[in-house]
Amino acid sequence: MVLSKYTYVFVIGTFFAMLDAYNNGANDVANAWATSVSSRSISYRQAMVFGTVFEMLGAITVGARTADTIKNGIIPNSAFKGDAGVQMLAFTCALAAASSWVMWCTKHSAHVSSTYSLISAVAGVGVATVGASQVQWGWNNGKGMGAIFAGLGMAPVISAGFAATIFMLIKIVVHLRKNPVPWAVYTAPFWFLIAGTICTLSIVYKGSPNLKLNKKPGWYVASVTMGTGAGVCVLSAIFFVPFIYARIIKKDYTVKWYMFLMGPLLLTRQTPADAQEAKVPNYAVIQEDDDLSNPTSLSDYDPKSEGKDAIAPPVDQEKIAVAAESKQLAYKTQPTYKELMAAGDDKLRQKLLKKRGPLGWAMRTLRDNPMGAGELYEFHNMKIVAKRIPAYVVCGALYGLHYDIHAAQTGHSGTPEGDRMARVYSHAKKYPNEVEHTYSFVQVLTACTASFAHGANDIGNSVGPWAVIYGAWSTGSAAAAKAPVPIWQLAVLSLVISLGLITYGYNIMKVMGNKITYHSPSRGCSMEMGAAITVLLFSQFSLPVSTSMCITGATVGVGLCNGTLKAVNWQRVGLLLLAWLLTIPIAGTLGGVTMGLFLNAPHFSS
Repeated sequence: MVLSKYTYVFVIGTFFAMLDAYNNGANDVANAWATSVSSRSISYRQAMVFGTVFEMLGAITVGARTADTIKNGIIPNSAFKGDAGVQMLAFTCALAAASSWVMWCTKHSAHVSSTYSLISAVAGVGVATVGASQVQWGWNNGKGMGAIFAGLGMAPVISAGFAATIFMLIKIVVHLRKNPVPWAVYTAPFWFLIAGTICTLSIVYKGSPNLKLNKKPGWYVASVTMGTGAGVCVLSAIFFVPFIYARIIKKDYTVKWYMFLMGPLLLTRQTPADAQEAKVPNYAVIQEDDDLSNPTSLSDYDPKSEGKDAIAPPVDQEKIAVAAESKQLAYKTQPTYKELMAAGDDKLRQKLLKKRGPLGWAMRTLRDNPMGAGELYEFHNMKIVAKRIPAYVVCGALYGLHYDIHAAQTGHSGTPEGDRMARVYSHAKKYPNEVEHTYSFVQVLTACTASFAHGANDIGNSVGPWAVIYGAWSTGSAAAAKAPVPIWQLAVLSLVISLGLITYGYNIMKVMGNKITYHSPSRGCSMEMGAAITVLLFSQFSLPVSTSMCITGATVGVGLCNGTLKAVNWQRVGLLLLAWLLTIPIAGTLGGVTMGLFLNAPHFSS
């Protein structure tokens, strides 16, 4: 390598690039999949699998274009005056500042945009390195700070508009019918047409530098896009409609998932004589079997019931004294907020302790091997630590896969958050499970589309600066930042993004989705299609818009379709907006201060 003396800078930059990618998965990607998990269309574990596959596909096939904006659109290469070492240091500091801020936010379940965190850090580093005059604050042909931050205001609003339009169409065509089930079944191919077209647009219309699809003429793009969407529509009419017809309308509970291959044969299949109701999942957000938010031993006392017996005339003074003593005792034993939260968390731990897999073993190991008396270096404590470390590793890797996302989103019963979410849910109309079941299949396709679009767009956050660092280190030239991003870098960081989603995504997912408004498959697929269209629209112009902001805007847009502002948790929306706004000055200041210290640090003269 030409700049072998700066290998340590490359190593540090690689570490922070991977940390930034990990946070991207744990924060941004978790928010993107929160809609599907919150709607119960897909489980958390299934989201991990689909997320990994489609994030990598999007990143590797079309992810290189948006990386160019991060690399060259904010700090021009000419500003570094050909000094590759300074350029390496600049983007290393930017990655360090952005990843540290997002990691802190993820740890505290504060959802922020990793895209805007990195952009702000790069701008701050640019000010410290070459001065504010050299930073591209304006539009700069769609690649400057002005163009990028325009998405901060436009993306959520545009996404909300797309998502609300799609859901209102579903609502008018299906939900408002007297018998919505047949309408949901027979109109399903239309939604597969839309989802298939969007997915195709992600690959063809956006263009892939590696497949040369971005060089194709307009008629080719239009024909392939519409042809693929129409093909998905026809296939759904042949295989999906008979499958869902037999399962929902004929109420044939013997139909298995793989029987969709039978196609039209399912229409004439004999239905069991005892078929009374369709065997479909329950898509209600709050369900008795998984509600970890009701620690009954602590919530039996109802403060609202006080004073009701005062209306009755006094009969026995002794009974009054006993009642008063009971009320006083109830006040003393009323659980505090911390006790309610701890009780709910303990209920989840008790479930996990009974599991037979690696996580159950790890949690039982931690329970049965507490630290002993004395300091850590005591011999008996050192033996305990040796047993606890593998258990800690297993818990860290697998805990998220068993976390109850829905119970965390709905809030603990008896707490202000739990009461707030109950009020929000009360203003959202609940639609039949048979209807929602139809859209759950569409949402799986739209979720994969959204994940593909995220991989295509947000991989540029981490890979752009890392590509600069690697190019400068390997060639010794600052101009190497204009070279294409290597495929292996896209593949490595997309894997790290998936790792962040799998191991730590639950920490953000628990404060998104149903925490903003009531979710269901028909609502969820509308949100995801609206967000995917917006991301693709911005990505077409090489603008690294935040997928998180798009899906959040789409969530609010669909929530407002309930016809009242009360159907949206505006407190959570306000906290999200505050976190987004704080990201800009904090990440920018961290990046600028770090770069200024390293670049201008006092040192011994030669």
